[in-house]
Amino acid sequence: MPIAASAALASSISLGLNIAVLVPVCGSLLLRARWCDEAYGSPSSARGILLSIYLAILAASVVLLVVRRPDAVAALLAVQIAYKVTTPLTVGTLHNPVVASNLAIAAVHGVTVWLLLQAFG
Repeated sequence: MPIAASAALASSISLGLNIAVLVPVCGSLLLRARWCDEAYGSPSSARGILLSIYLAILAASVVLLVVRRPDAVAALLAVQIAYKVTTPLTVGTLHNPVVASNLAIAAVHGVTVWLLLQAFG
């Protein structure tokens, strides 16, 4: 498979992963699901700000699945990788489910960004 096709497929996977994760997470945060208290702490202004960031990433992911812009996909995923790999430091543990999922998602997004850079430099 040519590198550009691999990058396009990886982009769809990463954006689809964002959507698959963020739809239930945002819904749960909006509905104040009990599991969110353990994962994100009790409802607070900070949790509301986090929800806003998640909604922005969700919206950008949906748009970028339709409007194919490899540069914009790479930028979105790079920002996500940066915040996801720093969560163990800011949260102070690897034993939080959000931290663990962030690291796994960052690995997927890292492969996508690498492929995008190889294909479109």
